[in-house]
Amino acid sequence: MTGIVRLVMVAFTLLAVALIYVSASAWRNRRRLSSLVGFLAAALFLTSSMLLGAITVGIRGYRAFTQEALAATIKTEPLGKQRFRATVTLPDSSLHMFDLAGDAVYVDAHVLKWRPIGTLLGLETVYELDRIAGRYQALTDEQTKERTVYSLAANKPFDAFDLARRYWILRPFVDAEYGSATFIGATAPGGATHEVRVSTTGLLVRGVAVR
Repeated sequence: MTGIVRLVMVAFTLLAVALIYVSASAWRNRRRLSSLVGFLAAALFLTSSMLLGAITVGIRGYRAFTQEALAATIKTEPLGKQRFRATVTLPDSSLHMFDLAGDAVYVDAHVLKWRPIGTLLGLETVYELDRIAGRYQALTDEQTKERTVYSLAANKPFDAFDLARRYWILRPFVDAEYGSATFIGATAPGGATHEVRVSTTGLLVRGVAVR
């Protein structure tokens, strides 16, 4: 997905270096205006290269999808009154277990969609699961009882979702960035298994029949 982005980033960096060399030569030959234009163009290419590098790093941990993709399989097992264990299997087959408090398991995600110019650079619509938590059915329980929240996101120096919201220079690339959430009842005797899927409209849940 980011292979083309890396190639463009390298090309911009090389162009910036070449422009700096040409501009320095023009400055020595007293062609001040040409030199200034060259330095400004080099700065633009270098800034663009750094921006693409930030996107490449920030998008690590995200997964690409087109229409609908399996984000996680969650198996819930009751441990007691308003206590349960959620076993989360991610698409890379990694397994994560969380002991949660509440009546349901809550999951949210970040979704990042790019405009055609971003698509031309090799960027695809991506998502990343962000948090898993226990959710109480009653509002008073939600306000007064124990809260259990854990991260599902991959560790990275910075996040593409945050970059897209903070910096105006990314506006031409970003079509939409939004959060989506869903919750699944976790009080069924003997537990249950559900698939959490991500689509272009957000997260959705489907039950998995036990064989």
